[in-house]
Amino acid sequence: MLKVGLVSLGCAKNLVDSEIILGMFDDSGYALVNNPDEADIIVVNTCGFIAASKEESIDTIFEMAKYKKKLIVTGCLVQRYYEQLKESLPEADLLVKLEDYPKLHQLIEELNKDGEKITPFNPLRRVISTESYSAYLRISEGCDNRCSFCAIPLIRGPFRSRPYEEVIKEAKILADKGVKELVIISQDTTHYGSDLKESHNIVSLLKSLLEIKEFVSLRLLYLYPDEVTDELIALIRDNPRIAPYFDLPIQHASNRILKRMGRRSSKEKIIALINEIRKEIPHAIMRSTYIVGFPGESEEDFNELVAFTEKVQFNHLGGFTYSKEEDTPSYDFEEQIDEDIKKKRYEIIMETQKKISYRNNRGLVGRVMDGIVTGYDLQSKTYRIRSYFNAPDGIDGNITLTSEKKLNNGDVVKIKILAPFVYDLYAELIEDN
Repeated sequence: MLKVGLVSLGCAKNLVDSEIILGMFDDSGYALVNNPDEADIIVVNTCGFIAASKEESIDTIFEMAKYKKKLIVTGCLVQRYYEQLKESLPEADLLVKLEDYPKLHQLIEELNKDGEKITPFNPLRRVISTESYSAYLRISEGCDNRCSFCAIPLIRGPFRSRPYEEVIKEAKILADKGVKELVIISQDTTHYGSDLKESHNIVSLLKSLLEIKEFVSLRLLYLYPDEVTDELIALIRDNPRIAPYFDLPIQHASNRILKRMGRRSSKEKIIALINEIRKEIPHAIMRSTYIVGFPGESEEDFNELVAFTEKVQFNHLGGFTYSKEEDTPSYDFEEQIDEDIKKKRYEIIMETQKKISYRNNRGLVGRVMDGIVTGYDLQSKTYRIRSYFNAPDGIDGNITLTSEKKLNNGDVVKIKILAPFVYDLYAELIEDN
């Protein structure tokens, strides 16, 4: 029996592709291993979004090549730089573009002529690599927004919703596998259904997912601000099983820079949306991401972003320094910002958010809520908990608690927040009477 190891890089959407690839190998009778030294075939699913992720992908490929196994490289980096990699990456036995996933089994069989037969690439046959109680559900592919800085449309193509019936079918499969927390993702989640002939959208999809009672929690990631409707806000408000967690990557708050970025939103519209959400759902959690150092970003533009940050008080905020990406419109923009200035601005934004985060966390002391047990730390003898205001993968900090009662990963427990830290929280377990 041949053994396969896979390294998945980049975002959760890429992770779903990796899980489908693993499912293909698993269905074909291959053994899945975590140690690359034990593998006969190593697959590296790359990221090619920004300079840092591309560098990580190349480093990982070279690291995996040291094992002298058959090496398959796929993912966004391959999609974006296929021809260049064909010439410059002899370490790879096979380069697979995204559009070739449906015939991936044929390509691998050709590579491994003496090996076992491979079943076709099937989105519904995934090997869940996350904890069994939690899984991602990707509902669309590609993006039509065409922001001037973004390479995603170049890599992933135009926006395409997955068929409604297929999405529901996969959700039911995940529920049958014991998934309690379903995280709904895509490049533009709120745009779901816009290209379908049937009258489906993100609201109707959520209503159908709510009918699957095994799901304790539904969470939406990546909500384009202009597409968050009153109907969606009301649905989240009225259904406690949908996490009141609004992931709104706004990128900037200067209208001049937003226009240069090709964003449809304005600062005024963003503020109005945030106010509306907080009016309807006072306990809602707001998360966003910024790009600092975009070409032409003046001190005035940046100061406006800092002031906006202090005004809106996001619960969670991530940031990037602008990455100059080939074939994007902003690549050729004049007034490129010096790297040292970018880094300084990033530090200022993160320091500003650090203070906001601590203040917000102090306001949570005494709050009682449900959470899912995600792990146990032997050294500190504490459990890790994820509540509605923590997205997966630790990007929003952690909740820890001590408990004499033994808890298992995936258990849904009631907790009370006792103490705040900058990004993390400490809680106690509340026993049912």
